[in-house]
Amino acid sequence: MPPEQTAEQTVSEGGYQKDSDIPMYLKNRNFVIFMLFLGMANAYVMRTNMSVAIVAMVNHSAIGSDHQHSQGGEFGWSYKTQGYILSSFFYGYVLTQIPFGFLIKYYGAKQFLGWGMMLNSVAAFVVPVSAREGGPVPLGIVRFIQGLGEGPIVPCTHSLLALWIPPDERSRAGAAVYAGAQFGTIVSMPLSGLLAEYGFDGGWPSIFYVFGILSTVWCVLFLWLVHESPKSCKRISQTERKYIDDSIWEAQPEDTGRTPFLAFARSRFFWAIMVAHAGQNYGYETLMTMLPTYMDRILGVDLKSNGVLSSLPYLAMWVMAIVFAIVADRLIRRRLSITTTRKIMNSLGQYGPAVALIVVGYLQHSLILTIAVFVLGLGLNGAIYSGFKINHLDLSPRFAGLLISITNCAANLIGLTAPMVAGHVIHLGPSIENWRIVFHIAGGVYIFSATFYNLCASGKPQW
Repeated sequence: MPPEQTAEQTVSEGGYQKDSDIPMYLKNRNFVIFMLFLGMANAYVMRTNMSVAIVAMVNHSAIGSDHQHSQGGEFGWSYKTQGYILSSFFYGYVLTQIPFGFLIKYYGAKQFLGWGMMLNSVAAFVVPVSAREGGPVPLGIVRFIQGLGEGPIVPCTHSLLALWIPPDERSRAGAAVYAGAQFGTIVSMPLSGLLAEYGFDGGWPSIFYVFGILSTVWCVLFLWLVHESPKSCKRISQTERKYIDDSIWEAQPEDTGRTPFLAFARSRFFWAIMVAHAGQNYGYETLMTMLPTYMDRILGVDLKSNGVLSSLPYLAMWVMAIVFAIVADRLIRRRLSITTTRKIMNSLGQYGPAVALIVVGYLQHSLILTIAVFVLGLGLNGAIYSGFKINHLDLSPRFAGLLISITNCAANLIGLTAPMVAGHVIHLGPSIENWRIVFHIAGGVYIFSATFYNLCASGKPQW
């Protein structure tokens, strides 16, 4: 018997006859959830740090801004150029979605996820020199490469959750992992603001150096400690392994060995997820990439406070995602159908921020009210992790990674237009009237996608 098996086998032989008898801290699937949570946080740190950094990088006086908090950054990039720079990451991100989603079924998810994020981490160190020596085009190329590396994060995470998490724990596990996106944003925005103000090498470059180091450390730990599935994990107890396998696979259709692409394309259940995912990405990317600029240009928040205040809505989303997930799993355990549960949660998660976006454009005279509405809207948005976001696993654990790679690719193609649309609208004049147009477009997209999901979604196994 290998030494690494001894502890877990002793546990199994020590009286843990049921999975519920095993202490939470000894369940291997909880360690997988924790590492995936950190990975998602890491991914969103690398994705969002440019949103704060660009405020410090640009000389706003040079592009015609007379705002009292205009900073004297190094670059005279227009709002259009800034929009393209912020979007360049997502072009790379969407390209790797479907290829990796397809390859996961044959080669597994762990290596793609770990090494993809390693590429993202290493490229971060090149961001400052590419901006200073090359300008917006080389910078956009480096951010594009970072996006390529981050592309596997969602399909690989979904695939690992499908192999590790029983059905009645999916809402909580999915919310815990994907809420890492908010945790990463919470860490990234205020810390990026502080680094931009006090960091080394001129401030803003330190953002990419510090987070690049932290991201590299996570990649090494993930590749070393996480296993592809319970079957390949040598540290898991036999009790937990059997419980996971029996729970996941007992109600699933037999594997034919083929990938039913035509069945996906004909399924209204799949299209319900697709539309909800696309709407979520457009609205979320509007906020994630443009909120720091709105706080600076319209509300007059200085750079240090900007990062902190911009992170508060994401803190609310992180906390409420866990609350909604607990409620969702309890509803399912009390025999409310998975379909109904997903629709209730998704309605809260998308109608809520839609109303917030429509209202917030009329509150520019009150920083407190503006922050409160953003906090409420994104807090409700946390319910999507128990709605469409985890729905792929309900339809097919076997193809969950591929399904989300398709919807995530399409959603990010829609999402990457958000900062470009905002940049074009604001380029006409960074007035509150134009910002209202930006917010109203995003709110309308949320309303359409939530309604389509409610009409077409299902939580029953399909493939």
